Amino acid sequence: MKLIVGLGNPGKQYDQTRHNIGFEVIDKLSDRLNIPLDQSKFKGVYGVGYVNGERVFLLKPLTYMNLSGESIRAVMDYFDIDVEDLVVIYDDLDLPVGKIRLRQKGSAGGHNGIKSTIAHVGTQNFNRIRIGIDRPTNGMKVSDYVLGRFTKEEQDVLEGVITTCAKACEDWFKDSFLKVMNEYNQ
Repeated sequence: MKLIVGLGNPGKQYDQTRHNIGFEVIDKLSDRLNIPLDQSKFKGVYGVGYVNGERVFLLKPLTYMNLSGESIRAVMDYFDIDVEDLVVIYDDLDLPVGKIRLRQKGSAGGHNGIKSTIAHVGTQNFNRIRIGIDRPTNGMKVSDYVLGRFTKEEQDVLEGVITTCAKACEDWFKDSFLKVMNEYNQ
């Protein structure tokens, strides 16, 4: 079994904001894998399907970012999913727009959704895909920046990045996360 989680905030007002890039990857995977997000439970929306004979869960927690771990833990407990079969996809201020970084462990780095995930999963040792959104440069508060929308130029770059992240997840179905990480972290 595999659980792929994209972090974000529920509600139309947050659609296509920097903080919701994880949701966009889950939507892309849903389309590519033909796994509709048609179930609502565990404080989230999710879909279940099979890829190469393996059961795959796609999850968008609806707890708001700061409580994402509640939804993730509930799905892991109910379906008995091991932490090594988890990937969390989220935005990262410390990477430039368009850059992705795959890791198998690490701190929250100030990201409240990851803080919640670490607290509820009980470890920092889980797979993750970080998507660069850069930092605000004009004195804008970080909270306003992450809840803001991408510029047209950034959107053009990120369409390819979202597809690349989806492809990395698909490659994980065939290879170890370490091998996928080494391929995509160029």
